[in-house]
Amino acid sequence: MFRKSERRKAKLRLALTGPAGSGKTYGALMIAQGLGGKIAMIDTENGSGDLYADVCDYDIQTLTAPYSIQKYLSAIREAEEANYDVLIIDSLSHAWAGEGGLLDIHGRMTDSSKSGNSYTSWRKITPWHNRLIETILSSKCHIIATMRTKTDYAMMQNEKGKTEIRKIGLAPVQREGMDYEFTVVFDLSMEHTVTVSKDRTSLFDRQVFVITKETGKILSDWLNSGSDVQPNANDIRNKISRLYRGYLELFNNDVNLAQAAMQNITDGRASKDWTEEDMKILSDDLALRMQKRGVMEEILA
Repeated sequence: MFRKSERRKAKLRLALTGPAGSGKTYGALMIAQGLGGKIAMIDTENGSGDLYADVCDYDIQTLTAPYSIQKYLSAIREAEEANYDVLIIDSLSHAWAGEGGLLDIHGRMTDSSKSGNSYTSWRKITPWHNRLIETILSSKCHIIATMRTKTDYAMMQNEKGKTEIRKIGLAPVQREGMDYEFTVVFDLSMEHTVTVSKDRTSLFDRQVFVITKETGKILSDWLNSGSDVQPNANDIRNKISRLYRGYLELFNNDVNLAQAAMQNITDGRASKDWTEEDMKILSDDLALRMQKRGVMEEILA
């Protein structure tokens, strides 16, 4: 059924991309302060998140290798359960290219398979990547994610007209297209200035600026300018249906086994009584089971 379109209140989904040293972590904290509320940070940068403790009050959880998707999902869920208003993921690149990240797992799965077919390995990795995206997009926290960019060096003219060598950022270190999942993408330079490669808010069109707390306040005003969001029953039913189809596929269309596995996780409650947390746990369980089954199929091939 079609309905009249309307601006609704929303949670921020912001990506900060840039080379090492461009100010992504500091910029994320500035924006988080402008948004207001309790701030949490997932730190994968060897404890560097603690270096900014004098900037503002925030809590931190340090992730160490292996940087599995499960660790990210667990940390995001903990932040939601602790009622943090803003969650900074610093950085999201490790989930892709870090030790134990998706690229690492893909490589090891391909190397260990008899066929050596990398495409088959991608089919087992992609559900985890999709699960991470879904968790970020559906979180009740404002999400600010930093992503490193691949770096290069170029000859450029400075403000005095003299030629100098500068470090420049290229594509984010993440799966291609990941940046398009965000509402806003800020690209930081080594001079800590921002250009905007994506902006659904239209607040920063054609601007070049330095991030301050005011940046977060501007975003907060826009996010809160719409009507209150009401739960969408169709979305919930579709999500339950996707989960059920996934478990059916897992158990080769054995209805009893599929239902038993789902009821075991939801304590036997009817699907109409499932919470968002139930569906997140089911999604994680399904993805893990699918991955394990895929590994076994490769071994037995």
